[in-house]
Amino acid sequence: MEEKISNVLRQTGFAFKKQFGQNFITDKNLLLDIVERSGVTKNLTVIEIGCGAGTLTRAISEKAKRVIAFEIDTKLQPVLEQTLAGVENAEVIFKDFLKVRIDEFEKNLGEDYAVVANLPYYITTPLIMQFIEHSKRCKSLSVMVQEEVAKRLCAEANTPDYGAITAVIALRGKGKIIKKVPRNMFYPVPNVDSAVVKIDLTQGGVEVEDTELYKKVVHAAFSSRRKTLENNLVNGFKLSRAQAQQALLDSNIDLKARGETLSPEQFANLSKNLQPLIK
Repeated sequence: MEEKISNVLRQTGFAFKKQFGQNFITDKNLLLDIVERSGVTKNLTVIEIGCGAGTLTRAISEKAKRVIAFEIDTKLQPVLEQTLAGVENAEVIFKDFLKVRIDEFEKNLGEDYAVVANLPYYITTPLIMQFIEHSKRCKSLSVMVQEEVAKRLCAEANTPDYGAITAVIALRGKGKIIKKVPRNMFYPVPNVDSAVVKIDLTQGGVEVEDTELYKKVVHAAFSSRRKTLENNLVNGFKLSRAQAQQALLDSNIDLKARGETLSPEQFANLSKNLQPLIK
C-alpha cells in the first residue's frame, strides 16, 4: 500500500506540511489491528479527525457503519478522491475540527459514536479536552499520539508521567494504551514512536460537585510541580495559608503533599472542601 500511496501523492503533487504534523500509515494489517482494538463494529458510526491520505479511513469503513472524517488540508482532496474511491460509507469534511461546536455536531448527527484518529501532536490535548468537556454522545476516543504523550494520558497518580491532563480525563473515564506503533510504520518517518490510547467514556468518571472548580484545582496543583500543594493553592486561589492547610486537613491530605501524589478522587474531595472558601 505504501508504494500506491506514495504514487498517488506524487501524481497529485501533494507536499507534506510540517505545521499539520502529517505522517501517514500505509500498512493495512496495522491499520486493521488499530481499528479492531478500538472496538469498531458494524453498528457504530466513527468520527475520524485528520484523515490524511485516507488509509485509516478506509480501514475503519470496512468495520464501521459509517465514517465521518475531518481534514484541515484541502490539498488532500484529490488524494482522497483516489484512495477512498468506491468507499460508500465514508464522508470527508474539509474543516478544522477544533472549530466545530460539539453540541451542534452531536445534535445534527443524532446518534452515539466513537472517535478513532491518528492525531497530530499539536492538537492532541485541546481535541481530547473538547470531547471530555463537551461531548454527550461520544462513547470512546481511540487516538494515536506520540508515545510519551500516551504515557501521560494513561498515567497513575504519584508517577512521573501523571499530570493535569490525566486528572481531567478522569472526569469522564480512563485511558489505556492498546497498541504501540514504531516510527518506521509511518510515511514520512517521524522522529518518535507512537502509541494508540483508548479512553472509554462509558464507564463513568470521578464524581464531582463542581466540574470547573475541579479543573481549576487540578491546574493549580500542577502549576509548579516543585512546590507543595499547599503553596500552589495559596498562590492559585489567593487563599491564606491557614485556609489552604485546613482544606488539606479536611481532605485527609498531608500538608507537605505535592499535586502529583493525589488521585482524581482526592482532587474531587479537595475541590469540594475548597468550594466554600473560593465561592
